[in-house]
This record gives sequence, structure tokens and C-alpha cells, in this order.
Amino acid sequence: MSRQELADAMDAELTARPLPAAAVSVLGEWLAGTGAPYATGTGAHAVTYVPERWSGVPSWPERFPERSLTATATVSRAQVTDAVREAVRGGRWSEALVASYVWGQGRIGYGPYRLKEILAEPNTPHVLAEAASALRDDGAVAAYRVLRGAVTGLGPAFFTKFLYFLDLAADVPAAPRALVLDQRVAHVVRAHATRVGREAGLPSASETAAWTWTDGGWTPHRYERYLHWVATASGQLASAGIGWPEDSPDLLELALFDGVWDPAS
Repeated sequence: MSRQELADAMDAELTARPLPAAAVSVLGEWLAGTGAPYATGTGAHAVTYVPERWSGVPSWPERFPERSLTATATVSRAQVTDAVREAVRGGRWSEALVASYVWGQGRIGYGPYRLKEILAEPNTPHVLAEAASALRDDGAVAAYRVLRGAVTGLGPAFFTKFLYFLDLAADVPAAPRALVLDQRVAHVVRAHATRVGREAGLPSASETAAWTWTDGGWTPHRYERYLHWVATASGQLASAGIGWPEDSPDLLELALFDGVWDPAS
């Protein structure tokens, strides 16, 4: 089998058995414990940041605290969604990106500098608006395709955050929903794909999983497979009798990001 044929076979196996029983159990325990605040939605999930550190970034969201604040502030997914919705209504695409970017970076040191460089690119607002049109008309994968490689410094780990909040702010969500895909989530899926591939008897399972679920630079096809797998796995959880809510793929994304389940254990 060629490398691509092995990747396709592994994707098929992931679709056939999205989550093992151990994962369902662990995720159910998390939802009943520390994950309970998100049982009715991930809007309360918040990150911390220091507004003053973003003082040189233009297009600051009106809903965010003044950047003279030197103390730690928090911003939740619900607050980012509101900020993005307000920015989009006014055609302020850079502001929408800033809201999602601040949430994605939190207190990581290089975030403000990198964001200033991204916003300095003259085509950034146009590309963001084009991606929004693609999301509305053709779905999340089409929007991903527009953004991939279009703006220097804006990679998929952060532009999928923009797409995620843009989708939440829309009157009609995309199907499948736009979701965040970053290195931490990809690592979990890679470990799971490796295990599934080995159990299915696929040759070179570890190498194939590493080739498909890399640390970044994912193709639109890989993003599509990710959205499909998360949707399938979320449906499995919702029917498992553990209280997992229907139509909540971002809840699984949050759990994977937080390391709730380790497929390698």
C-alpha cells in the first residue's frame, strides 16, 4: 500500500471506531467532575491574559478591558463570541481576529508581537472577510482553504480559532461546525490513530499517524477528516448514557486540549 492508501485506511478505521470504551469512561468522569461547568456549553471556558501587554496591537475589541490594565484579566469563549459577532456586524475583520487571537494566546509572551506583524499585512482584512464568506456559503473546510497560507504568520492553530468563533457568532452554524485544531489536539488524535491502526493490523501505523496528524500545517483534507472524526466521536459520547450533550463537538475539543484522555495510556 502507498502512504496515501495507508492514510485513507487509517481514516476509515477512525471513523469505524472513533473512541474506545476507556475514553468514553474517562470523558464521562470528567464531565461529571471538573468538566461539569461545560455540560450545557463551553461558553464559560476562559483563559487569562494581561491587557497591558497587548497595548501595541491595533483594532482592540470594544468589549475587552482597557489596555492600561496591568493585572490579570479573563476572557471566556462566550465573551469572545460576542466580541467577534459585534466586530463582524461592523465589518471590522481585524478586530474579530484580535479577539480570537488574544483568547488563543492567553499569557504566552510572543503573542502580541506576532499579532502586530499579522495585522500589518495589507491583505489581512480582505482574507478574513473572504474566509467568512466561504464559511457562510460553503462551510468550514472551504473557509480553511481560503486562510491556509494566505497571511504570513497566521497558521492553522490560530486561524481555526478565528473560524471557530466566527461560526459560533453566525446566525446559521456551518455543518460540520468549525473547530479549533492545534498541536495539542493533534497529538491526542495522532496517539489514538496509532493505536487504532495497530489494532486493525495496518502496517507502519505509527509512521502513518505521524504523517497525517502532524504538529501543524494541516491540509484542508486533514481538517475535514478532523471535523468528521470529532463529530462522529461526539455523537458516540452523546449516545453512551454518560450525560454528554447532543451536538457539542467543541466540548470534545476542549477535553482533548486539556488532556483529559491519553490514548497512549
